[in-house]
Amino acid sequence: MRKSGEAKPHNRDGIWYLVRRVPKQFAELDRRKIVRISTDIPVVSDPRGVRARQVVKQLADQLEAYWRGLRDGQSAEARIRFEAAQKRARALGMEYRTVTELVNGNFDEFMRRLDTLIANRGVDDEKEVAALLGGEPRPTIMLSDLVGEFEELSRAALAQKSENQLRKWRNPRTLAVENLKKIIADKPLGEVTRADALLFRKWWQDRIIADGIEIATANKNIAYVSKMMKAVARAHQLNLPAVFADLRIEGATERQRAAFPAAFVQDSILAAGVLDELNAEARDLVHVVADTGMRLSEAANLLSGAIFLDADVPHVKVEANGRQLKTGHSAREIPLVGVALEAMRRHPEGFPRYRDKADSLSALVNKYLDGRGLLPTTNHSFYSLRHTFEDRLTAVEAPEKVIASLMGHKWIRPKYGAGPTLAQKARWMLKIAFRAQHAATPPSKASP
Repeated sequence: MRKSGEAKPHNRDGIWYLVRRVPKQFAELDRRKIVRISTDIPVVSDPRGVRARQVVKQLADQLEAYWRGLRDGQSAEARIRFEAAQKRARALGMEYRTVTELVNGNFDEFMRRLDTLIANRGVDDEKEVAALLGGEPRPTIMLSDLVGEFEELSRAALAQKSENQLRKWRNPRTLAVENLKKIIADKPLGEVTRADALLFRKWWQDRIIADGIEIATANKNIAYVSKMMKAVARAHQLNLPAVFADLRIEGATERQRAAFPAAFVQDSILAAGVLDELNAEARDLVHVVADTGMRLSEAANLLSGAIFLDADVPHVKVEANGRQLKTGHSAREIPLVGVALEAMRRHPEGFPRYRDKADSLSALVNKYLDGRGLLPTTNHSFYSLRHTFEDRLTAVEAPEKVIASLMGHKWIRPKYGAGPTLAQKARWMLKIAFRAQHAATPPSKASP
């Protein structure tokens, strides 16, 4: 649909009007081919159409909302009727087929359905006829509905995600669909063609060349749309061809975040006074990540019930806590040593300022470090401290099973027993613990 901002006032008999052609996707709902709406502003009183342009924009927005309302209302009613027909067909032991599918399909199946209808004395029952002989068309699902439909289908998998995790899940998929709509406009899924998909791929290739967009970003966009269309089409038995299959753009390289040298972290990032201008929670979260290797979201979402400062081995538990962990291996216990232990003693209740807001934490710390020249390359970030933690364990030749247990990674062999104990893990962590560097106490005025 053309954006309302493009609508311009038209002079019609000395009055400014909005003039719009009914978009193709709404032609069945609005039989007017051309819509003309008066602004009630005479041309003589607004000869350049300055006021009229603003009114026309408002009228265009209202008109588009009216069209969408017609479509959504009809779609909702049609969806209810279709789902009722589906349900009744299944109750009679048959999969629902539309009348077109039955006519183009196996004649014997059509006759079996007709015999069932007669045997059940359902010939005079509209709902029974619709269920067995395909009286309800499959619902029209627009591209603009795709993310919502897919989210509904994925609700079990998304149930454990926090609000912020849901937002991060939803946003890239919504953006992928919006990008596609820029190229081919909003249309029913059944009208999206292979040519549309190829045009989308070409658009991404052009952006890669002209704007330096990463190939991996383009492939993710294409994959998001492909997966969602496939899932929604399967769920609603739309029988759509896989128009987005095999469109992956070759040449992508995996971008690996770099690790800081351990000495750089100790002498530059953790040097006395360097992080003082960060707020207390952000500053101590840097310390926690540096000496535990936790993901930023794991550290930011620690709750008091998962912090054990008085245990024989002080430690924290990484657990779901109202959010979904990245993998099943992420749940783990991590000893507290070095600067992480000191930081957690200052925050025994956790870090409420950044709970479910790890993105804000990351943006703040990255900007802070970058502004002080503490990100040596574009591949370095706050998250690099996690990679540094793993490298430090490797450098002291910690067993791979201990490293996997601390990092929350999958161990290469099937899991047997409880795994490394807290004491065992702490023993290796103490070998690499960073030293706290406190600012020297300034001399008193009485000192010589």
